[in-house]
Amino acid sequence: MAVDATQPYDDSNIFARILRGELPSKKVYEDEHVLAFHDINPLAPTHILVIPKGAYVSWDDFSEKASDAEIAAFVRASGRIAREAGLVESGYRVLANTGPNSGQEVPHLHLHVFAGRPLGPMLAR
Repeated sequence: MAVDATQPYDDSNIFARILRGELPSKKVYEDEHVLAFHDINPLAPTHILVIPKGAYVSWDDFSEKASDAEIAAFVRASGRIAREAGLVESGYRVLANTGPNSGQEVPHLHLHVFAGRPLGPMLAR
């Protein structure tokens, strides 16, 4: 079910529960502002989710309300995760879905980092 990214943050979403330690995750990276972990239903050989620890529904919400420190940490962590996973040379894709037309399923901002095989075109023509 797609998420309406204009709705208020729902602190019962799966990523909020992972952040509170109520659900397990296979962590890849964590710092003061960011958590990254392997997707439980990967769509590529490497499929890592990168989330801010703050309560942000979407990229739009995050870019408007997050502190400069949170934004910098999120962007820097995304690149660091790709480098440390050895994805840079062969290539990787970073994707953030926002709202119902994008197919956003969890109402917490998250980046998908896909790699490990040729990923094809961004969108079907």
